[in-house]
Amino acid sequence: MQRMMAVDLVEEAGFEALEVADATEAVSVLEARADIRIVVTDIDMPRGLDGVRLAALIRERWPPIEIIVISGFRALAEVRLPERAEYFSKPYEPAAVVAALRRMAG
Repeated sequence: MQRMMAVDLVEEAGFEALEVADATEAVSVLEARADIRIVVTDIDMPRGLDGVRLAALIRERWPPIEIIVISGFRALAEVRLPERAEYFSKPYEPAAVVAALRRMAG
């Protein structure tokens, strides 16, 4: 349900959203598509990497990609995000996430 709400938010802001089930699928999509500019991830994800480790991998392998990390369970002080990643705590203010998306998209 939360993932569907995030997809709706991204699409309503005027961006194309690609929904994936976990970090492994996200990496596969990033390897296959060179047109992705922003990744929105939750910290808590099923199977494999969590969102923080996914963000670090993205920064290492695809440095130009912007990253938004969301969590309903952890405070920003508890996580170490890569440079330029933005953090939003649930429940997040949709307008703030949209503003970050637009700023990151240039």
